[in-house]
Amino acid sequence: MSFSPLPPALMQDRLSLPHDGPVRLLIDTDAANEIDDQFAIAWALLSPDHMTVEAVTAVPFSFAHHQPELLAAERALEEGTARDEHLVGGFQGWLDRLHGQGRRAADLTFVGPAEGMDLSYAEICTIYEKLGMPAEGKVFKGAQRYMQHPKDVVESDAVDTIIRLAKTGDAPLYIAAMGCVTNIASALLKAPEIRERIVVIWTSAYPSSAPHCNRPSLNLVQDVHASRIIFDSGVPHVYLPGYHVGAQLKISRPEMAQFVKGRGAIGDYLYHLYTHNPLHEMFAISDRERRTWVIWDIINIAWLINPDWVPTHLTQSPILDAELYWQRDANRHLMREAHDVQRDEIFLDFYDKLAAAAM
Repeated sequence: MSFSPLPPALMQDRLSLPHDGPVRLLIDTDAANEIDDQFAIAWALLSPDHMTVEAVTAVPFSFAHHQPELLAAERALEEGTARDEHLVGGFQGWLDRLHGQGRRAADLTFVGPAEGMDLSYAEICTIYEKLGMPAEGKVFKGAQRYMQHPKDVVESDAVDTIIRLAKTGDAPLYIAAMGCVTNIASALLKAPEIRERIVVIWTSAYPSSAPHCNRPSLNLVQDVHASRIIFDSGVPHVYLPGYHVGAQLKISRPEMAQFVKGRGAIGDYLYHLYTHNPLHEMFAISDRERRTWVIWDIINIAWLINPDWVPTHLTQSPILDAELYWQRDANRHLMREAHDVQRDEIFLDFYDKLAAAAM
């Protein structure tokens, strides 16, 4: 689908730093795929001075795309024929850990996209419950599959909610995208006029200037058609690279025990998630007590609370090529891109709001 460019003045306004006062926010999240989304949702709901969370929509997720690659890498390593492409995404380390536990790649099981979305919907509701906030009329189910071609609208309650909220209210709707962007891309295809009324904040992949293949990024690679729409459609877009910007947002178990555990039902639940991380089992991660974990998705909320905590610059939106590398074109429309984070300031605010909510 061809999208006409937005007026330059409108794009400049939408890509400006958040204005004073609470912004309108919709969170689009794969909340059950690991533990970071839950931190981000809770922080957003505990930050009413900076944002009004009007809805939270569930997105599909699945790690099943890893299994054929992981099986192929395992065979190649055992046959002595491994090449670089077999080891992309840390497959060798993953296999070493699995084999060290007496497990094989075929022993892993993965949920499909539809089940991932349903699990995420339930997890969003759990966060509302732990905060003592009503979820009714706020939480919506999203796509049960990924886009199959560039014009494929995957219908869902989430798509209709994005369109409805975008078309209402006096201020633009910010969308914090914390997963694959099937819901958002489908909404843009179904109602392209909403580009004038929304700002998409998405965390995924490498900086647009990086020479690396973006295949390791789960948020980007699950639905490549949807990912391209975010970069190609001209929608106002604040791009927050995961590698190695959001990746700085690590937290340790001692910090969790001192500053999160005991801070009300939500603090205890987040501590439980940290100590029962589903990805530890899947990735065969051992020595968990001494390892840190990246809480990637709080970067979306951090930028809205204080843009100085996530320094950004304006640059041309890149082209995502067939091999999932970035290609640059100086004639492309602008987007805003992050290049750093103030890790300590971000977590200090998160800790303070948990403590205040528990009083």
